[in-house]
Amino acid sequence: MNGQLPLGPDPRTEALRRLQALLVQRFGRIERAAAEWREPEWVLVQGVIGARTKSEVSNEATDRMLKLWGSWEAVAAAPLDELQAELATQTYPNIAAERLKASLSALIERSGAVDLAHLADMETEAAMRWLEQLPGIGRKIAAGVMNASTLDRRAIVLDSHHTRILQRMGLVPPKASTDRAFAAIMPVMPEEWSAADFDEHHLLMKKLGQTWCRPSSPDCATCPAQALCETGRARIGA
Repeated sequence: MNGQLPLGPDPRTEALRRLQALLVQRFGRIERAAAEWREPEWVLVQGVIGARTKSEVSNEATDRMLKLWGSWEAVAAAPLDELQAELATQTYPNIAAERLKASLSALIERSGAVDLAHLADMETEAAMRWLEQLPGIGRKIAAGVMNASTLDRRAIVLDSHHTRILQRMGLVPPKASTDRAFAAIMPVMPEEWSAADFDEHHLLMKKLGQTWCRPSSPDCATCPAQALCETGRARIGA
């Protein structure tokens, strides 16, 4: 006997369960249909070009490029100025084109084609580390490829909204980077949640960040997550 008591379940897990219920109550369910699942290569491209751009716009641009050039290998080989013109709908078209060309070219160099089929045989964390060796691929995009594609893995996608909320709630360290926030929150994600639940949670958190928990002037007083939030309770004096 070492005299230590069992630590028990992490209270953040129950906080996440309660938070999910509150967000569903406020925003409704966000269920992904199987027909809408994308191939991992498509998700990678959408992530690379999508910085500061609405998902719907990036989705359309990704579909448009594949239709125009016919394959991701042809997209990689396209002249940079043509890619930049085709990505004019993106917030940063020049940067998006450069990053896309670099990441697809690196993938072809490593695998011989724009093909991520081998990730299906890899453990999730190892697959994300493999993706992160490609230029322009960070933890957010890597998690998206694993979670929001036909790979259907339990990996939480953390964008700026999601990470900010986790920080304000006290669920991850203050000012944690995406990598640190991912490492802190993944071990306490509810074990019963499926990959689709992870995806829904991310999309609900994104909605919360766009409405109540904004980067500046958050509306803590009426926020549906206020009772669970360290920052919210402090701001309204609860």
